[in-house]
Amino acid sequence: MDINNYVDNAKAQLRRGTLEYCVLAAISQREMYASDIIALLKQYDLLVVEGTLYPILSRLKEAGLASYAWSESNEGPPRKYYSITENGRRAAEVLSTTYESLSNSIKQLTQSI
Repeated sequence: MDINNYVDNAKAQLRRGTLEYCVLAAISQREMYASDIIALLKQYDLLVVEGTLYPILSRLKEAGLASYAWSESNEGPPRKYYSITENGRRAAEVLSTTYESLSNSIKQLTQSI
């Protein structure tokens, strides 16, 4: 494997490992439609497509961390809007602490690179 393939794969793995946390963070701000979640994540260079987002949203819902409600739309059929649950808020708080600790550890380990 050449270095570019290795780096691309490693970057994808790092993103994949944090996307569920990022989706929870997004829907903790307000109730959001899937395309709104994608647009918000893209603002932070977290490129996500619907094929990646919907399985994450399904896992979050099945775990009781997210819920959704249908809402009429002026632009077509009803839309599914996602929001965070109370358990989702608690999970996001734990993940935030974990992510911060991990990030600090990695910064310390890699500061000489």
